[in-house]
Amino acid sequence: MIRVSVMYPNSEQASFDLDYYQNTHMPLVQKLVGDAVKEVAIDSGIAGGMPGTDAPFVAIGHMLFDSIQSFQASFTPHAQEILADIPNYTNTQPQVQISQVV
Repeated sequence: MIRVSVMYPNSEQASFDLDYYQNTHMPLVQKLVGDAVKEVAIDSGIAGGMPGTDAPFVAIGHMLFDSIQSFQASFTPHAQEILADIPNYTNTQPQVQISQVV
């Protein structure tokens, strides 16, 4: 099992529409990639690790897939449409990490 994490960096200039991300963007991604995605979760950053610090990411989206191949096969045909939706909810440049779930 792998986890695809899409992390949206926090900054003074960052804007992020969590409602749109949760209710429009992630359902769009789920619809397009279909049954390949096994689970979706969203983290909304509230604080950093030290008292009084901001969260390093305003939000993080997580998606579970059986394998990298499954992710790539389901995501790649729809990448342009999915990526084109990003400006509808944020002005940040997301960072992506693919991890093995152990």
